[in-house]
Amino acid sequence: MDLRNLRYFLTVAEQGGFTAAAEQLHIAQPAVSMAIRKLEQQLDLPLFDRQGKQVRLTDEGEVLLRHARTILQAADDAEREMRELHTLERGEVRVGIPSMLGSYYFPPILMAFHHRYPGIRLEVVEAGTRKLQQMIHRGEIDMGVIVTDIPPEDLETQCFLHDQMMAILPADHPQAEADSMDYEAFFAEELVLFKEGYFHREVIDRISQEAGLPPRISFEANLIPLIKQIVSHGYGITTLLKMVVADDPSLVAIPFTQPVWLKLSLAWRKGHRLSRANQTFVDLVLEQAAPIERR
Repeated sequence: MDLRNLRYFLTVAEQGGFTAAAEQLHIAQPAVSMAIRKLEQQLDLPLFDRQGKQVRLTDEGEVLLRHARTILQAADDAEREMRELHTLERGEVRVGIPSMLGSYYFPPILMAFHHRYPGIRLEVVEAGTRKLQQMIHRGEIDMGVIVTDIPPEDLETQCFLHDQMMAILPADHPQAEADSMDYEAFFAEELVLFKEGYFHREVIDRISQEAGLPPRISFEANLIPLIKQIVSHGYGITTLLKMVVADDPSLVAIPFTQPVWLKLSLAWRKGHRLSRANQTFVDLVLEQAAPIERR
């Protein structure tokens, strides 16, 4: 099966039409149509129902689509690994990182990696852990940071950080000098939380459900500077890792009475051999992690 024709097929399926696929591939539309016809002739099966400019996958096309993604991803992986087999002067690392860690934990690591391996292209994608898992499976990124209290069965994981989630209060809050904060007191407050799909929001939603304490969400935002400003001005409280407010005198971090520990890991597709560049990035992350953080 010709990989080029298979790639054209995948693009038509994803773009929903031959013209849109041709534009995406930067080739003439007749070339796309010819490639699909050859593929259908080779398989002796119809892959698309053609209705004017719109096309729809047949049942046979749906089956091929699943295989096409796997085959093309494997081909791309093989090509990239062959390029990088003997040298780290070239290569690519595509990693997904949630904004909290991307802003306060990873910058020194990313800069150190670029300094050591300036020829390797480093692409960083910001998203919540749930979306990052989906992007890993689709092959859009090579690896991503996820919470692994319960490791996913379909991903390989390597823990690099074990840290405590803290209640974040303005410095003049009545409980700012308390040793800890219980769940009942926390959920009685107006809350400023990340949107769904981010790891610290998922943890709070789980605690709320288990404790039977509905959250009083006053603000939802994914911008950490905005969240910190809202909390420091007394419009609510939130939860973050302590590192996020370590240098901010207007905010205090208090542990929960029942400590909330997060186990954060780099994750990639199970059974997928990391390229040399990606493995080198994982090794650097683990090298920079303190021993206590990897327990």
